[in-house]
Amino acid sequence: MTIKAVCFDLDDTLLWDERSVKEAFAATCERAAAKIDGLNPDQLEEAVRREARGLYESYETYPFTTMIGINPFEGLWATFSAGEQPEFRQLEQLAPTYRKESWRRGLLALGVDDEELSGELAEQFGRERRARPHVYEETFQVLKELQGKVKLLLLTNGCPALQQEKLDGVPELAPFFDEIVISGNFGKGKPDPSIFRHALERLGIEPNEGIMVGDKLTTDIKGALSVGMTAVWINRDGKTLTGEIVPDYEIKHLSELHDLLAKLA
Repeated sequence: MTIKAVCFDLDDTLLWDERSVKEAFAATCERAAAKIDGLNPDQLEEAVRREARGLYESYETYPFTTMIGINPFEGLWATFSAGEQPEFRQLEQLAPTYRKESWRRGLLALGVDDEELSGELAEQFGRERRARPHVYEETFQVLKELQGKVKLLLLTNGCPALQQEKLDGVPELAPFFDEIVISGNFGKGKPDPSIFRHALERLGIEPNEGIMVGDKLTTDIKGALSVGMTAVWINRDGKTLTGEIVPDYEIKHLSELHDLLAKLA
């Protein structure tokens, strides 16, 4: 089997999004604690995450965001200013209220009723998240080594405007890729087989000529397996494999791709 292309997920595969979000919450909640005596920043983060998730799921746009693959915490800083589907225009209108209301409800859960502070924290979270475009230490080295040897495609779920903003925050990243596919532009997200077939068409390869590398079993791995691509699970945290979704290969570091490609060749 000759591997002609490697498809990468973006968030928590190449970009360390989980760390970016965690640090943005920490900085924002610390500011709240500095303003409100006795407020516990960790409890506030937990409350805002919980309230944001519940509010996000209450909107009629929730099925759409689930299909595209946009999570509640992306909604806390996304503008939703791009994307052709009418749901993106709904989200664009909802976003300012959603951001502020998530923080208002989080504060209220801890006994703090402060409308003005809620708005300040909502704005600060967006600034803090944008200031933290973390990249895994091995990302660029691995991409440099693969570039020119195989085709590279970025396959990411999310709102087009937000995913582009993430890429703009790390301008060195996008030039490595021959193709970039964002679910919000395509109309369906991973694990839907159609977006994987679309990626294969863009690359001009057969399923057995490409591998998909991603951190999420339920999207990256499930979708790749459904179309016959080789599925590689990047499992940096040593999660235990459970359930019916079983990747073809599991790696703990992107640098392991070199040996894997040699093995597949």
